[in-house]
Amino acid sequence: MTAIDDLMRPWLDRIFQDTGPLALYDAHTHVGRNDPDGFKQEPAELVEALAAAGARAVVFPMHEPAGYPPANDAVIAAAAADPERLVAYCRVSPHDGALAEATRALDAGARGIKLHPRAERFGMEEPVVGELVALAGERRVPVLIHAGRGIPALGELTVRLAERNPGATLILAHAAISDLAWLWRVLPDHPNVLVDTAWWNPVDLVALFALSPPANIVWASDSPYGRPLASAVMALRCALQAGLTPAQLRGIAGGTMARVLDGEAPEDLGPPPGQPAQALDLLLERCHSHLASGFA
Repeated sequence: MTAIDDLMRPWLDRIFQDTGPLALYDAHTHVGRNDPDGFKQEPAELVEALAAAGARAVVFPMHEPAGYPPANDAVIAAAAADPERLVAYCRVSPHDGALAEATRALDAGARGIKLHPRAERFGMEEPVVGELVALAGERRVPVLIHAGRGIPALGELTVRLAERNPGATLILAHAAISDLAWLWRVLPDHPNVLVDTAWWNPVDLVALFALSPPANIVWASDSPYGRPLASAVMALRCALQAGLTPAQLRGIAGGTMARVLDGEAPEDLGPPPGQPAQALDLLLERCHSHLASGFA
């Protein structure tokens, strides 16, 4: 356990006093050593970080400019070596035999697919993306999609893919920050579109928790970019601040992710709490927060 884990553990224990035990299931972690951004993480390092939080996790390769088959095999092997802690997704590039590689990796033991439109420079409208989502629907496995800013029509096209493939679960990463301003309105009609909480801005997370159906939200750390224990504390505190109940938090923290990985639909967790009663508009507060960050 690292120093930051030691510092944050009492905060997580305090949350458990209010919610009861939570079976944490991290929906978004990476391993790899070749990402151009300079971040690295070995499977053993991820397992150590998860153990500090008492969590399981989905894991997939970081960016591999030279191609994904060896990296996918390494992730599948890591999950096979520690099945109580890790579940493997494969990562594919639509420019490099994505459908064949996804099929091969799923046959080899992967239980989901990761897509990164920015890193691999593609749009969700490309035919191979539709083929990958159709494959995920047939196999009843999730597709996790990087959802940072600057990706044209990402949310709209993802919703359309979900409508055409009701058997597939599409997870928009990073609080769906690219489209959160409107996406929460359509999520009640799209139970197979989920949003993960791997994001840094508390007001965005509070808005996500307050406005989106809790059954459409899954906790995620983005490790190694976020530490699982610290990420859990931040996300769960924001969820409690938004007004979610302990039962709803149990789904967000891990229950929904476990169901999706078993090929099941998320359990109905009831409605979101909505905007706060006091004079505060969460969507305007998001604008203020991002403008302040831009000026900084």
